[in-house]
Amino acid sequence: MDLGVISVRYARALLKCSLDAKKEDLVYQEMMTLAESYIKVPELRRTIDNPMMSVDKKAQLLQIASGNDVTEITERLISLVLKEGREGVMQFIANSYITLYRQQKNITRGKLITAVPVAPEVEEKMKQMVMSRTNGAVEFVTEVNPDIIGGFVLEYDTYRMDTSVKSQLNKILKQLN
Repeated sequence: MDLGVISVRYARALLKCSLDAKKEDLVYQEMMTLAESYIKVPELRRTIDNPMMSVDKKAQLLQIASGNDVTEITERLISLVLKEGREGVMQFIANSYITLYRQQKNITRGKLITAVPVAPEVEEKMKQMVMSRTNGAVEFVTEVNPDIIGGFVLEYDTYRMDTSVKSQLNKILKQLN
């Protein structure tokens, strides 16, 4: 069976259970923490996949990676996943839950990339612009990348507005060639 299908099934069940318990926001934070843990600590995946490690140790490790003091719903998910021998898809379950949660709550991810740090007012204005265009909530991240020289790059959904000096220079360079 496909890992994507398996992870989405678990994630759907987790979302339904967390919505019924009105703890979907807490579970979302735990899944975000777990997904981040897999990215920041590459050894986590190898450790969880290690067949020599006991199920109890794996459960404890996954709970810590999810934020340590996790909800009962997340504890039950971890227990079920380990019981079924599906610990290899735990990272995919977390990512699938995050995606399903954002769809359920109509949350768009936005990103503003600038050459220098921007004032909070400018960041808020860009966030409001994205919110007005998507008619939903926005998780907004600001990143500083001096390589773009000046201007900004705004990304959300499949939309990308690139007004950076670097892209303008590249356009001019292409025209000259």
